[in-house]
Amino acid sequence: MGSYENFARVYDEFMDQTPYDLWCDHILKIFSRYHVPQNGSILELGCGTGKMTRRLAAKGYELTAVDNSLDMLEIARSKTEDPILYVYQDMTELELPGKVDAAISVCDCMNYLLEEEDLLETFRRVRKYLKPEGVFFFDMNSRYKYEHLLAQNTFAEDREDASFIWDNFYDEEERINEYQISLFLRNPEGTYDKFEEDHFQKAYEIEEVRDLLYRAGFEKVCALDAESLEEPAEESQRIGYIAW
Repeated sequence: MGSYENFARVYDEFMDQTPYDLWCDHILKIFSRYHVPQNGSILELGCGTGKMTRRLAAKGYELTAVDNSLDMLEIARSKTEDPILYVYQDMTELELPGKVDAAISVCDCMNYLLEEEDLLETFRRVRKYLKPEGVFFFDMNSRYKYEHLLAQNTFAEDREDASFIWDNFYDEEERINEYQISLFLRNPEGTYDKFEEDHFQKAYEIEEVRDLLYRAGFEKVCALDAESLEEPAEESQRIGYIAW
């Protein structure tokens, strides 16, 4: 995953249109469908600044939230007094003291794993730390989204204290998406400092992800459109996976 050093400072500001409430409702429906206890233990991979973490903690779940960005974790810790265990860890090297009732990952964190072996290892470790009846839900950006919506486009946004320019490059052959982000952050003197970060994600086909989940030890896998929880369509931008 990218460093998220300077971007972490303005991540919540620029992600304020992200439908976390809708995603949380979807997760709660999945928990109910798969009989996750209402006060059960939940593992979140790629928790970022804890926007989903705090929502689930407020519902009574016991959260262990993992991320490999110290900057994001520091912000997450500063935003809550809930007893959430935040862990600085790479999800390919996941280690927990015990098993959990469910695991989740939202906002395309899994796309940051550029090698199939890393994705497989992450799935294996999640399976290892899930209770026998546990369920794993995560989402990934679709190939359609990279090819047709992000593609070779430039995005920009201007706020009062921060602005960004995001140049996107998608390699169709390698299926690697590169985000080149230029940040302009207002400093105490009233001028702006420029920071640059590069982030990379990979597009995976549904059948590839399904096969890796089976290889990791999951017995059943369901793929859905992550926004509607219905069958994925050709133009679905985000695919949700339920594995148990």
